Amino acid sequence: MRYTSRLMRSLPLLLLALACGGATPNATTTPEAEPAIDFAFLDQWTATSGFRLGQPTSITITPDGREVLFLRSGARDAERNLWAHDVSSGDERVVLTAEQLLSGAAETLSAEERALRERLRLSARGITSFALSADGTFLVVPLSGRLFVVDRASNRVRELVAEGGYANDPRLSPDGKKIACVREGDLWVIDLETNTQRRLTTREHDDITNGLAEFVAQEEMSRYRGHWWSPDSRHLLYQRNDTSAVEMLYASNPATPEEAPHASRYPRAGRTNADVKLGVISVEGGETTWVDWERAVFPYLAAVTWSEGAPLTLLVQDRRQKVERLLAVDATNGTTRTLHEERDAIWLNLDASVPVYLADGQRFLWSTEREGAWQLELRHVDGSLVRALTSPAAGYRELLHVDEDAGFVYVAASAEATEAHVWRVPLAGGEAQALTTTPGQHGATFAEGTNVFVTSSHDAEGLRWEIHRGEERAGTLRSVAETPPFAPNVEHVVVGEREHRALVVRPRDFDPSRRYPVLLSVYAGPGYVKVRKGRYLQLREQWQADQGFVVVSIDGRGTPHRGRAWERAIAGNVIDVPLADQVDALQALGERFPELDLGRVGVLGWSFGGYFSAMAVLRRPDVFRAAVAGAPVGDWLDYDTHYTERFLGLPQENGDGYAASNVLTYAGQLERPLLLIHGTSDDNVYFAHALKMHEAFFRAGRDHDFVVLAGSTHMVADAEVARALEGRVLRFLRRSLR
Repeated sequence: MRYTSRLMRSLPLLLLALACGGATPNATTTPEAEPAIDFAFLDQWTATSGFRLGQPTSITITPDGREVLFLRSGARDAERNLWAHDVSSGDERVVLTAEQLLSGAAETLSAEERALRERLRLSARGITSFALSADGTFLVVPLSGRLFVVDRASNRVRELVAEGGYANDPRLSPDGKKIACVREGDLWVIDLETNTQRRLTTREHDDITNGLAEFVAQEEMSRYRGHWWSPDSRHLLYQRNDTSAVEMLYASNPATPEEAPHASRYPRAGRTNADVKLGVISVEGGETTWVDWERAVFPYLAAVTWSEGAPLTLLVQDRRQKVERLLAVDATNGTTRTLHEERDAIWLNLDASVPVYLADGQRFLWSTEREGAWQLELRHVDGSLVRALTSPAAGYRELLHVDEDAGFVYVAASAEATEAHVWRVPLAGGEAQALTTTPGQHGATFAEGTNVFVTSSHDAEGLRWEIHRGEERAGTLRSVAETPPFAPNVEHVVVGEREHRALVVRPRDFDPSRRYPVLLSVYAGPGYVKVRKGRYLQLREQWQADQGFVVVSIDGRGTPHRGRAWERAIAGNVIDVPLADQVDALQALGERFPELDLGRVGVLGWSFGGYFSAMAVLRRPDVFRAAVAGAPVGDWLDYDTHYTERFLGLPQENGDGYAASNVLTYAGQLERPLLLIHGTSDDNVYFAHALKMHEAFFRAGRDHDFVVLAGSTHMVADAEVARALEGRVLRFLRRSLR
């Protein structure tokens, strides 16, 4: 269900024509027939969740290298089941289904689990995670707050005791004898042999949680866990959150007024964050030993590492995210010492894949942008540098695996921002070897104790998951996803003095003698690359192009993988530089490709892309004739602390930057068609953002369209709603750019 408010419908025809940039109709004008929309592709696109349903995911390799475990749903079914692929024979089998575990009962989610899935942008159902014991003999599968243990030899399933409520974030101990989980805000331990459990913490009130990551850690730091096992399985480190001083915000579905709003603690920019502490407690219970660090100076807990033979290690950041410290913790008394410190005059990015200790516990892998771009380093446990393993020019992205016996580490890296590759890098220093070379997006999954690994590739050939045993290819993980009905007609180009990466998607029946209206499909914000190589990455853009447009995407300054200075060019003002870059590159594309009619340019995006789209049509109506702003941030004072303050600083220190980056500042300038879209239950970019924009436009007498997605979150998970929304957007753009 959705409610559509088209304010322009009641305007006189003259004003309507001017607002749409068209000619003034008269009494004898015959309305031009609007071409029919090709919904056949949309039906398939939405029913298959963008053709992602049916692909293997959560790939895990057994320690003996004999099987690859993975989750997979049907091609039009979001319910995932657990599968096993035999590396030698190539056979696959179903290990477990959600239907078997729940005996046909409906799946239930706790508020914590629902929030975590929203942070992960996960709309799948059924079995969405599992853990394999270190020796590979059994699996732990959580489902509907219940915990199941699967013996791999016999396939026998038993359920663990369920006292104390829904089991959130279950974690298997290193020795495979216990499971820690969070029930109703407290940390519990379950003994697998006796099937008994012990409650380790007792929270004082509802604003205290023990053992769960707080909102900004999940949403902005890629840290989704809040408790960690000691290597000897005798203790747990857990996070205690006190959110009593954090604002309570409410997300609701006005279409169901009988339901209570969803309340959550949300720290808006410049306001109070959750108070995060760490404590060590025995699995037998007893007193907590609290970890002592300068929490007032370094309130953000970014990472925790607790490896055998190495110190318990924390990565903490200051509020402005310009200083971070790697701390070694004495788990017996909670004292800390600094191993390493990073500083950046503008901001520090996080790499969630490090630190990782080597087996001797005396050296660890670390990444830094200190030399102008990301690179991987090897450091002594005292923090001193051993050697840099990659150069800034290599384009390091992420640490994938350490094979110390063979003397290699595996990383994701690419000097080209539009690609991602898997590289093998010598620990002793020396020349790295590329394991993937075809232009596209490549990653890999490894396991300890085996030379079997799985590469995932999306290149000109399409998508595939290949199993390797050492240097030999050993098979392929099967995908049952539907094959898209076409391959997009994409041209990748480099344009402008800054060498912006861009792509151009033309209609499949492209006529070079025509001039086409242009759609700028945009994100333009930090942390995300829009222009990427891969056969099926621009399917939606191809469908849009086939309806009579040329679709383009551009990555300007502020986006990743082009070096430290490129990314930090937006510091203090998140719109001026991105807007200038998109316009410059768009004009360069128009000069190169005469089929682009730059007199008819529309812009559309979601989240930061939605914010950019609104700002583009407000600030540069000479360039952009219409905009679609999906789930846009309106006022950055209403977005969360860790993201917003990284780029804009603290509001009390950069009031001008916040005002310049605020959509509401320019509301009175709207003169082109604008379509706002927002889900009422969004708890990332709250619905209030769109409402405030709507109110500002309304008060300024600026007409616009507003599509309200009742009950939708930051994701549009309902296939029927997604289909209708794509049609609505296309009709708006056709009318506006006609």
